[in-house]
Amino acid sequence: MGGDHGPSVTVPAAVSFVNSEPEAELILVGLAEPIRAELRKLKASDHPRLSVINATEVVTMDDPLEVALRRKKDSSMRVAISLVKEGTAQACVSAGNTGALMAVSRYLLKTLPGVDRPAICTILPNQKDGPTYMLDLGANVDCEPQHLHQFALMGSALVSAVEGKPRPSIGLLNVGEEDIKGNDLVKQTAQLLRADHQKGVLNFYGNVEGNDIFEGTTDIVVCDGFVGNVVLKASEGLGRFVKNVLTTEFRRTPLSMLGALIARGAIKSFSARMNPSRYNGASLLGLRGLVFKSHGGENAYGYEWAIKRAFDAARHDVLSRISTAIAELMPQREAVPEAGVADAITGLTQQKTA
Repeated sequence: MGGDHGPSVTVPAAVSFVNSEPEAELILVGLAEPIRAELRKLKASDHPRLSVINATEVVTMDDPLEVALRRKKDSSMRVAISLVKEGTAQACVSAGNTGALMAVSRYLLKTLPGVDRPAICTILPNQKDGPTYMLDLGANVDCEPQHLHQFALMGSALVSAVEGKPRPSIGLLNVGEEDIKGNDLVKQTAQLLRADHQKGVLNFYGNVEGNDIFEGTTDIVVCDGFVGNVVLKASEGLGRFVKNVLTTEFRRTPLSMLGALIARGAIKSFSARMNPSRYNGASLLGLRGLVFKSHGGENAYGYEWAIKRAFDAARHDVLSRISTAIAELMPQREAVPEAGVADAITGLTQQKTA
């Protein structure tokens, strides 16, 4: 029910995905009648691998975290995450309020042992025609070195599982490649990652700059949530800007229109590679369950990509691989008490709702 468009986007995306992936079974959670109305439009009311579970409430994009956690206990978001907790579903996908999704997920699913804070991870395109995984993208605005260290461990486990790379390379986002540059957070994090590299735990490349993200210098780029969210939104805006400028210029004169016709194949490929919708679907790493966040303004094409990423994560058993990696690689610390409602809200109040 979440996002800017609700069932008019999420239901068509679900129908399209389940028709293209014969192994997938999808549960549509929310206000039953609007969902079933969309299914009737698509002639998918009796689809054998689509089911509907009713939820009587909806978390809106401007709901405070307290409302999502304490008051709306039968929201589509909470019911969907509960299905993951119970084992009825292997993953949850939502386009709803990011802060609420993180808070409810953290409260219901809890974090993996050894993980202080979940992180949002997504992929960005690069010049090597492959993905660059980046985290955190907004869940943790203020971080300490051990948090970025944990992000690196979780990102490494994710990429290893999904991309089949046993030792994915990790870059630490900085204002320069030199060790002397950067703030204390980056410098102290670099020390932790270098120590892991020397022990063979992680494949730490070193400091990387913003241009390295799209050059594909490393498989993974680690940063705090403030920087990551700015990079993500700027990248999405740049992609749409370049696409719109090219479209406008190719339509400006008859000669440019002829040039566009001649280069139609190249333009189509360029448009596909630069389309932010293809990279939609961010995983909330560090939870005891798979939860994926779609951009709230995405269309059905983009939301289907988010479903695909969640399905691939479940199929590749990403959760157990991350759990194993954290258990083996994280320094042993005293147990941290499980998060209650207040704890789930604390630390997320500064989070920008995507």
